[in-house]
This record gives sequence, C-alpha cells and structure tokens, in this order.
Amino acid sequence: MDITLTKLIATLLLPPGLIIVLLLGGWLLARRHDLAGRFLAFAGFALLWLASTPLVADFAIGLLETAPALTAADLRPPRAGAIVVMCGGRTPAAPEYGGRDVVSRWTLERARYAAFLHRQTRLPILVTGGKVFGGARPAEAELLRETLENDFHVPVRWVEGESRNSQENAINSYRLLSAAGHTRIYLVTHAWHMPRSRRAFEQAGFTVIPAPTGYRHALDHEEPLLLRLLPSRHAFQTSALFLHEVLGLAWYAIRY
Repeated sequence: MDITLTKLIATLLLPPGLIIVLLLGGWLLARRHDLAGRFLAFAGFALLWLASTPLVADFAIGLLETAPALTAADLRPPRAGAIVVMCGGRTPAAPEYGGRDVVSRWTLERARYAAFLHRQTRLPILVTGGKVFGGARPAEAELLRETLENDFHVPVRWVEGESRNSQENAINSYRLLSAAGHTRIYLVTHAWHMPRSRRAFEQAGFTVIPAPTGYRHALDHEEPLLLRLLPSRHAFQTSALFLHEVLGLAWYAIRY
C-alpha cells in the first residue's frame, strides 16, 4: 500500500482524526437518524474525555511499556554484538540551525541512551531511518549519525537510510548486520514503541535484547487522584501514542 494512503488511513483511525469523524458524523446523521447521530456524537465526546484523562492514558501506555530497563548486569559483559538505534522523526528546516533538518525530540532521546550504552559496552552502532515521503532531504539516519558523532562524540559504524517504517528498519538492518556477523543486538527505541519494533526485528532474524528508553508510564504519581481525572494535553498525546502503536501492531500482524 502506498505510504501516503497508509498515513491518511491512520489519520482517520487515530485521535484527533477519529474524534472529528465521530463528531461530524453524529452531527450529519442526527438530521435523519436522531438516535444514531446522538450515539456517534456521544462516542466522540467519550473518546475525547477518556483520551485526555491522565489516569486512563497512563494505564494504557503501561500496557505497552512492559520491557524492563537494562541493568548493569545486562551490559557487563555485553550480551550482544551491536547496538541498533531506531530514528523517531525529524525537525525540518529548524531556524536555529540555519534552516537545516535536525533530529526530533524523540530521536534525540534515543541518541542519548544509545551513547550511554556505547560507553558502557563499546559495541558498534547502527542507526536506521529513511525518508518517509522521499524527496531531497537527508535520511533520518544521517541526521542521527551527525548527532551521535558531533554532539555525543560516539562513532556510528553503519547507516541504514532507506527504510520508511519499522518493518523496513528491521529488514534493511538485518542485511547490513548479518553480513558483519551480528544478529544479536541491543535495540534502542522508546519503551512504548518496543513491542512493535521488537516483533519486526525478531521476524527479520535478529535475537533482540530490548534497550527501551523514554518511559511515559509513571510509577510514582505526585498529583492527587482528582487532578488525574481532569483532561490534559500530555495525556491526550500519550493516548494517541498508545492507539497508534495498537493500530500498528494490528496492521503488522495482518500484513507481515
């Protein structure tokens, strides 16, 4: 399926697109079918409230963040032959960097943890991520390589810049690393992204040791329960991430 069509379908099936569709559908349907229209509108408002509630969002993202953080015993001695770091987007034409593309906040979080792992293990690094819509922009993997080498002073041995999704990340990375004799890897990505990524990399042929970072599930809550029932922007983003990953897992199970 064309990547543009895939992104369009995902937009309609995920918040806020899904909520807009439900509310608009309810408004249009209410003119002829009052009960059905009211039901759609209620479903839209209910989804909006639940997705914006910190209590719900935190519980949901915790269902994905099941891979535990690595400990010192997992790294010394190293249990793998290489570190694979997945890109997580870019900031295009950043004005503070002279209009150049730079890594996104999510990619930067992964880079920071990959640099930490490299210093603990001295293992070689592969970065993977391409250009979702093509064009003349540099691949995300090239941006990540620049960040690791220039900002964190960590060398990158392999750059995989052709992939457009997690499945292609895995397949293309396996071609590079299996040729170098490395099929057991530390896989660096966000904790909520790990289930889908691990599945893709294991299907490609890797033995994966999850190296998650950027946990969003809070183990210790400072705010009272009442505040965790009130809508928040952060909770809505967390819920959107959860639904995106669930949809991605379902899609990968069907397609791959």
